[in-house]
Amino acid sequence: MSGNESVVIKKYANRRLYNTGTSAYVTLEDLAEMVRKGEDFTVNDAKSGEDITHSVLTQIIFEQEAKTGNTLLPVSFLRQLISFYGDQMQMVVPSYLEHSMSALTDQQEKFKDQMSKSMEANPMMANMKAPMQMIEEQVKRNTEMFQQAMSMFSPFGLPTGEKEAEEEKPEANDIDELKAQLKDLQGKLDKFS
Repeated sequence: MSGNESVVIKKYANRRLYNTGTSAYVTLEDLAEMVRKGEDFTVNDAKSGEDITHSVLTQIIFEQEAKTGNTLLPVSFLRQLISFYGDQMQMVVPSYLEHSMSALTDQQEKFKDQMSKSMEANPMMANMKAPMQMIEEQVKRNTEMFQQAMSMFSPFGLPTGEKEAEEEKPEANDIDELKAQLKDLQGKLDKFS
């Protein structure tokens, strides 16, 4: 099978998922990993042949969000998204979200390239302050960009209390996690020196 062909996953009545490409049963976590690797697949109901990819991907998101500390979707975003169902804007939202996620992915790739180049230039990274500032600034820019994008769809914007709470949580958690990862990386680099 060539790299650009979509793998067919069959979902049976007993909720089991069968990967026809590998001839093996898979879990939702296996499908999530395929998504992370950029592997394309469709999920079909084994009996009717109906394409149920959308509902299975939504189920994967639900399970990922249910994991402790794994939430990507703030409550205010979920409320705004729900409010678009049945609204005139419903037809615009999917393409807008797709474009926004594409832009976020591009920014993430640029950031990874910058970090990679800075590590090549200074493998010991003795001064961790500059990379930490880069990370904090990038997280802040991405958070602000996404909040601004979503507020464009709400005629009244986010309520002040929710907006303030939303700004504090993702930024602080993401920065703390990135600091821990960089500290771990610094420890590994120190062992090499």
